[in-house]
Amino acid sequence: MNPETIHRTVAELWNARKIDAIAALAGPDYTYTGVDGNERPGIQAGLDVARLFAAAFPDATLTVDKVYVAGNVVIAEITGRGTHGGDLMGLAPTHRAVTIKICNVMELRDGKMHREREYFDMASMLSQLGVSSIPAHAASASGPQVTGSS
Repeated sequence: MNPETIHRTVAELWNARKIDAIAALAGPDYTYTGVDGNERPGIQAGLDVARLFAAAFPDATLTVDKVYVAGNVVIAEITGRGTHGGDLMGLAPTHRAVTIKICNVMELRDGKMHREREYFDMASMLSQLGVSSIPAHAASASGPQVTGSS
């Protein structure tokens, strides 16, 4: 895949909820690192996160704002928008709209995703959802658990 189009292709597939099709863009040794900082091997890890947010924000869309290419590293600035209409790591739907900025860094190998690291401000997202507290175990390997809303 062309480094300049990989993020746009992933966003298009996610927006169309063709999440399983994203797997074809990953190499055999793909790893995913999310906001908790834990690296997880295998494309299933990335797909699980994609499914989690698609279920929590059923109307959400991703817009790739800018793409930067430096050799085999491709960085995208992405805007995510959606309404919290499903379970989000234990947080019941708040039906509140959210807009978040995401930075996604991909390392490519042989035109496929080799390593993906995703960064966004979880506190900002939770604040937009009206979450009043984040328990100490929020950064667990299984993903953040959130409680309470106002």
